[in-house]
Amino acid sequence: MKIVVFGMGAVGTQAVSMLKTYHPTIAVDRKGSGKDAAQHLEAGDVAILATPCGTHLELASAAVRRGSHVVSTTDATNEVHALLELDRTARAASSTVIVGAGFAPGLSCVLARHGASKLDEIDGISISKHGTGGPACARQHHRASKQSAYDWVDGAFLTRPAGSGRDLVWFPDSVGAKDCYRAGLPSPVLLKRILPDAQRITARMSASRRDRLTSRLPMLRPPHKDGGPGAIRVEVRGKGAEGYKTAVFGVVAAPSHATAIVASTAAKMIADGQCIPGARGMAEQGDPVPWLESFRVAGLKIETFSGA
Repeated sequence: MKIVVFGMGAVGTQAVSMLKTYHPTIAVDRKGSGKDAAQHLEAGDVAILATPCGTHLELASAAVRRGSHVVSTTDATNEVHALLELDRTARAASSTVIVGAGFAPGLSCVLARHGASKLDEIDGISISKHGTGGPACARQHHRASKQSAYDWVDGAFLTRPAGSGRDLVWFPDSVGAKDCYRAGLPSPVLLKRILPDAQRITARMSASRRDRLTSRLPMLRPPHKDGGPGAIRVEVRGKGAEGYKTAVFGVVAAPSHATAIVASTAAKMIADGQCIPGARGMAEQGDPVPWLESFRVAGLKIETFSGA
């Protein structure tokens, strides 16, 4: 299968480098739209969408119409909803559309499902993330900081104000403790689909005092080419055979690098025929263990909290 990577930013360039050792024919699109994009869709079997949020639906729809598979790295809640609506069309075309194939959502959702698989009843799932990737990721992070959050609580989504719910979250070293707040993050939307019996699913992201003061303003300075070190923390709480249990996972990595690993792994899985047709989140693609092992082999270090 030929793999097309749309978007040559911090994520796309790294995904191409990772895939070159796996597949000899990778087409790279530097614009991600228009005639150039259409030509590459005609040439490719799997499309990795690493373009800015807001551009994925058009590309994914075009890819599905021609029977191609899609790996979308979007972390915009409205775009996640729209891509999931492609499910019926994708099934009819025998196409796989993996939605939110990034650091969080993506890896975070797979870890949450892995933790939940060891429980009989799920009391709560908390997703926290810190850091940004390239400029497009930083801009989406800024937009999300002023968008309402959607918490899954007792069988329904509740709208929460952006910037509320302050929580001191301990990420693995070297990131450490960060204040995290509610924001417009899609992880609860994706996890609710596979874990609807969970009593509570929430997502937060870190923010400094300056971030909070400027969240309602346009970005005051151009974002960095790469945001540097980032982290995710996934906590799953509930009842199992041995009583009440809490599983905590953490990963420290540059968000652009981690997203490139997750997206390229998803493309490989699709090319190897290991994914289910339809539009789904990554955690809906079956047993999470093979995914986690592939991430580990690719270089992501997943840490597990053990202690009191």
